[in-house]
Amino acid sequence: MSERMDTHKVGLIGTGMVGAPFAYALMQHGVVDEPVLIDADSARAEGELMDLDHGLPFVRQVRIIAGDYADLADADVIVISAGVGQRPGQTRLALLQTNADIFRQIVPQITAVNQDGIIVVATNPVDILTYISAEMVGLDQTRVLGSGTILDTARLRYLLGQHYGINLRSVHAYVVGEHGDSELPLWSLTNIGGVRLQDFVGANRLGYGQAALDQIFGHTKNAAYEIIERKKATYYAIGLGLLSVVEAIVRNQHTVLTVSSPLSGQYGVQDISMSMPTIVGRRGVEKALDLPLSEAELEAFQASAQTLKERISQL
Repeated sequence: MSERMDTHKVGLIGTGMVGAPFAYALMQHGVVDEPVLIDADSARAEGELMDLDHGLPFVRQVRIIAGDYADLADADVIVISAGVGQRPGQTRLALLQTNADIFRQIVPQITAVNQDGIIVVATNPVDILTYISAEMVGLDQTRVLGSGTILDTARLRYLLGQHYGINLRSVHAYVVGEHGDSELPLWSLTNIGGVRLQDFVGANRLGYGQAALDQIFGHTKNAAYEIIERKKATYYAIGLGLLSVVEAIVRNQHTVLTVSSPLSGQYGVQDISMSMPTIVGRRGVEKALDLPLSEAELEAFQASAQTLKERISQL
């Protein structure tokens, strides 16, 4: 990856319901100097460019381009949000075949012009598409990561903060595994302000209660279904989540995020991409953390891996 410190270029492939809000967040926060918008529908990319350009007088100046794959030659990060979106009542895994075919066209076009940039996958089913992309990239699979459960983790932190009446920035919790129905919360490692959840009592006098926590996680896991049922898609929160991933990379922040990345034996899992708290920096995936999971959490994580492997075998 480029060591340039003066400018940063980020490519975005797919300017739909996820890509456009991400581009908007990217422009607003001034994380990069040169976003490049690419879409199979070039008119769509040009329209998004025009709309974003008209907002530039209100923010830090960036140079936005509606381009093609050749413009990615010196990109530090390439975010892929292209593909078919999730419909009401549809699982993320049901999107697999269509979006896998799309990725088999996209990734080789990226690697043909750029062998150093970090690839961030945002399309569902994100874990399998991250795994497929890493396989196509080849040996340096640290260059490929997916948005994984960053949004699920954010939802869980938000809901726990609401439940206990605590600023969500003081809530430390992780959702891991598949970004989907087999994901799991790591209750054994959850803490609020450094106090283990099992020992925490909020100002509202609420303490540990497994039934309440199970309900909170149910809302976390089903949030996308509920939002899609109401407004057909989710996009604001994931756009901000992708911004945090890109910022961690281009600013070399070494941030711990629950991104999806290829596993090679961690927790007894290999030959699949899944989410675990992972250090993200300039090289992409720097290290998936080795966490002391409970026996039940380890079993659930391995079961989540098996669910994904069974779907990959159907491709």
